[in-house]
Amino acid sequence: MATLRELAKKELAISPGHRACAGCGFPTIIKQVALASDAPLVVGCATGCMEVTTTVYPYTAWKTPFIHNAFENSAATVSGVEAAYTALKRRGKIAKDQKINFVAFGGDGGTYDIGFQSLSGAMERGHDMVYVCYDNQAYMNTGIQRSSATPKGANTTTTPVGAVVKTGKRQSKKDLTEVMVAHGIPYVAQGSPFFWNDLTSKAKKAFDVEGPAFLCVIQPCVLGWKYEASDSMKLAKLAVDTCFWPLYEVVNGVYKITYMPKEKLPVTEFLKAQGRFQHLFRPENAELLKEIQADVDYKWNRLLKLSGE
Repeated sequence: MATLRELAKKELAISPGHRACAGCGFPTIIKQVALASDAPLVVGCATGCMEVTTTVYPYTAWKTPFIHNAFENSAATVSGVEAAYTALKRRGKIAKDQKINFVAFGGDGGTYDIGFQSLSGAMERGHDMVYVCYDNQAYMNTGIQRSSATPKGANTTTTPVGAVVKTGKRQSKKDLTEVMVAHGIPYVAQGSPFFWNDLTSKAKKAFDVEGPAFLCVIQPCVLGWKYEASDSMKLAKLAVDTCFWPLYEVVNGVYKITYMPKEKLPVTEFLKAQGRFQHLFRPENAELLKEIQADVDYKWNRLLKLSGE
């Protein structure tokens, strides 16, 4: 893995000239992931916040070949490009020693939900590509509607807190990382932009592995999570220190926790820092808060057993 000094000298895949919200987490995630690629990079991106803020016609913030496709098929598009690359190498049109890395980006709507079919298909077919989900936990680009990545209790425009329903979203968040592990692919990991070295190291492993790899990275969203723009990295760290978003990797089925909090904080430390969860601290939602903590504890203890900790 390159040193921080060496990484600082590399050209970024995306320029500062984008239109993302102040404090948005995905530009940081893109930079940290792309820095790990030693080979030329081809990027595909589903419709969403990332696309509409980096490729407003006739401008682009990207310094790599970039493909924008429909909401549901980022993985399918990039898998097709990878297949074409493989075919051209076989025919001698591209030199056999010419390495190109292929990466698809999608938000949780384009990954957990609408894009899940093409993601699952690309992983099952074994394409040599990396899929990165920047998980901001709702359909942020279209108005903060709930997705299957939205945590239990979150207030969104389609799970609003009101006089009748006082809890926000009633269902638990889908564990997509574990769904990807079940595909039997060589490399799966969770990351956080606060822990840049952890994320960049995981991206390096994902690019280097032969076959498909999947990274799920938590992405604080100022607009949907409702917090001050300067607190994005604070939220990205709290998610990990409360074990709401544990950092781990699964290499050929073998689990490894890559960051162990010195002190496991209660999940309320993460929740109370966000406007979308403020209703949970009303007396009538005391039991729901206990449920959320119990769910975090169960998943963390399960991960400890799986990793042999």
